[in-house]
Amino acid sequence: MKVGVLSFAHVHAAGYAALLRDMDGVEVVTSDPEAGSAPPGEVRGEVLARRLGVEHVATYQELFDQGPDAVIVAAENARHRALVELAAKHGVDVLCEKPLATTEEDGEAMVAACRDAGVRLGVAYPVRFSPAYAALRDAVRGGATGPVLTVAGANNGRLPADSRAWFTDPGLAGGGALMDHTVHIADLLDDLFGEARAEEVYAQTNNLMYEADGVAVETAGLVTVRYTNGAVATIDCSWSHPDHHPTWGGLELQLVGERATVEMDAFCQVVSGFDERQRTGVLLPWGSDLDGAMVRAFLYGTEAGEVDGDGPAVPDAVQVADGEAGLRSLRIALAGYASARSGRPVRLGDRTG
Repeated sequence: MKVGVLSFAHVHAAGYAALLRDMDGVEVVTSDPEAGSAPPGEVRGEVLARRLGVEHVATYQELFDQGPDAVIVAAENARHRALVELAAKHGVDVLCEKPLATTEEDGEAMVAACRDAGVRLGVAYPVRFSPAYAALRDAVRGGATGPVLTVAGANNGRLPADSRAWFTDPGLAGGGALMDHTVHIADLLDDLFGEARAEEVYAQTNNLMYEADGVAVETAGLVTVRYTNGAVATIDCSWSHPDHHPTWGGLELQLVGERATVEMDAFCQVVSGFDERQRTGVLLPWGSDLDGAMVRAFLYGTEAGEVDGDGPAVPDAVQVADGEAGLRSLRIALAGYASARSGRPVRLGDRTG
């Protein structure tokens, strides 16, 4: 199987290339023609490909000329549409980094292009494959919690501008922390609640932590989402971890049902300690490879009962988020921006405020 990685712009792109490189039976080819537009100090393009030990070609068309079976789009958010449509044009299944797009128009066009071409469109939400989420999902769907009343979620992290400056470019990223981190938890709840849908969003954002640094986008936010099943969720989507924090971020949920409260921490499988020489805290992860589970599921399908490739059996196997799911989580983020601008709750489908 041949798999292409389109662009090294995203912080996860190198990880995808390395993951594919090490998979049996997979040949990986990369292309990053916009690498020259990155600021000095960002390693991309052919230089990064050589470091990773993977093939690199100069243009996306050269990559498609090799006849890949699938591609992963890891470009800047605003450039997703063009690459997904290019994959659809060539009849190639595509896994796209999140968020799906920066506008609803682009997201809808991407979903339509793949549907019309008969190719699969997946969206990179690896936390669906967390064993912690699988246990929470099983508890809710099995009735142990009773009807869900509230969910408190937090997806925090560092300001990513030091590794990829475009994350704070409103044109390329479509926003800041709200766009970057709301969608992960929005997608988990979209999967968890089944047919129930988000119907109203209220959000507040600010840039108090990095205002003096001239960052042009919001770096902190709190998003409240009301669902058609009566549940209300809050999502802390801030870039609030300091630069020298021992880990890049995390994702946690606390869910309150009528009969039970359950909690999950998607990245708690770590050994913690302190490095006396460096005088800093240390967190050494040992847990499941969520990106690996997601990529394997996209390429080969998720067999019923498998969560992370060799994980525990569950009755209802987790699936890679499809384009429609990616579009729903994007709409929540866009409604959050409309609410933050207007200071009022926004119903989905009405973001003119």
